[in-house]
Parts: sequence; C-alpha cells; structure tokens
Amino acid sequence: MAVDPARFIREVRSEIAKVTWPSRKETAVSTALVMALAAAIAVFFLIIDEIVGYGIHALFGLGI
Repeated sequence: MAVDPARFIREVRSEIAKVTWPSRKETAVSTALVMALAAAIAVFFLIIDEIVGYGIHALFGLGI
C-alpha cells in the first residue's frame, strides 16, 4: 500500500469543506451556557455536600 501525502492533504481539505462551522454568536452562546451550567452544578454539589456533611456530623460526631 503506497502512501501519497499530497492525496491525503487533498482529501482532508475536501472533507473540511463539508463541515458546517458554527458562527461566532453560536459559539459564544454555547460557551456561556456551558459555563453557567457548570457553575450551577458546582453550587448544587456544594449544597449537597454541606447537607450530607451536617448529617454525618449530627449522626456520628465525625467531620468538621
């Protein structure tokens, strides 16, 4: 099997031309949404961790 780098590059370029790239606005909105959801999930797990920690401390006197 022969390797032809020029053919490979041509095929890569033709495949890249078929890709539908998101606009700058779509990218910004998606990024903001991901960051907001990550922050919300972090706060959710912080609250759950505090509740569980309080429960463990109340039941067994362990923890901080």
